[in-house]
Amino acid sequence: MKYMDRLPYEPGFQDVVKAYRFLRSRVRHTPTEYSYALSELAGVPVYIKWENQQLCGSFKIRGALYKMNTLNEAERDRGVVTCSSGNHGQGVALAARELKVKTTIFVPNVCPETKKQMILRRGGEWVDLVVSEGDYDRAEQDAHDFADKQGATYISSFEDATVISGQGTAGLEMFMDEPGIDYLIVPAGGGGLMNGIAISAKAINPNVEIWGVQSDTSNPWVVSWPDGKVRQVEYRDTIADGLSGSIPQSLVTMAKQRVTGIHEVTEDEIKRAIALVHREHHQVIEGAGAVGIAALITGKTKPKGKSVGVVISGGNIDEEKLKKILAEY
Repeated sequence: MKYMDRLPYEPGFQDVVKAYRFLRSRVRHTPTEYSYALSELAGVPVYIKWENQQLCGSFKIRGALYKMNTLNEAERDRGVVTCSSGNHGQGVALAARELKVKTTIFVPNVCPETKKQMILRRGGEWVDLVVSEGDYDRAEQDAHDFADKQGATYISSFEDATVISGQGTAGLEMFMDEPGIDYLIVPAGGGGLMNGIAISAKAINPNVEIWGVQSDTSNPWVVSWPDGKVRQVEYRDTIADGLSGSIPQSLVTMAKQRVTGIHEVTEDEIKRAIALVHREHHQVIEGAGAVGIAALITGKTKPKGKSVGVVISGGNIDEEKLKKILAEY
């Protein structure tokens, strides 16, 4: 895409620590909880990081809130534009209202209704929501074009060093709570969360294995991983809407420094994971948040002899979709 590869520098562990200092009194330190059910299924200790319990129901508040608060006065005065599959937009909207910054948020037409409604509720009069007639990549292009036309400040939901540093605080918290984790499973998505967590994890335990996961209906990480060159794929409908869309070369190159590999799961496996977590833990998680569980319970990832950490990235799923999944699985 025209606007890919805009990462002026790669953040490090010191950047994550700075983000943590800012965010620790502003977001929740979500639980890292031992899962008896998953540990029994996998045959190894499994700990879940419950970012579905985060403010706005997702880890995205970390990077969004931190980024918005680092903008200078001139950048705020120009107004902010961003693109989101739904969760990043909620975090930006919350910050826009707090900082009184006029913000326009673009979302794809597949953005769940619950996410669209919460963007508007959190942003109030400070936020305009634009639903693009296309997928995430189309919405992102529309957002960039709008920002250029308006002379506004554009914020990427993943390809931004400050945003990545904010997301990395989730990994820092995990190791503060469970320093013995040596095998991490993280939703891949655009790569912001995976790279941010990898920065924290490798700084604390250089031997930790880090595995990204995505759906086979939106799998640019899977096809791009072998030689580290971004490949285009055909995108299909997915329950993991938060992970859909193209990835930038900058974050693939960055991930190659720390991430061990990428796993792929099916739509059916993701739905089964959503149902299992609801049944065993009484937690509501969205498709993007369930991919790590799916990889673990299907044996796609094989953490023999390891202490496993699984990141549940969010819980914002439409009620009707959840009801249907629970009825079927």
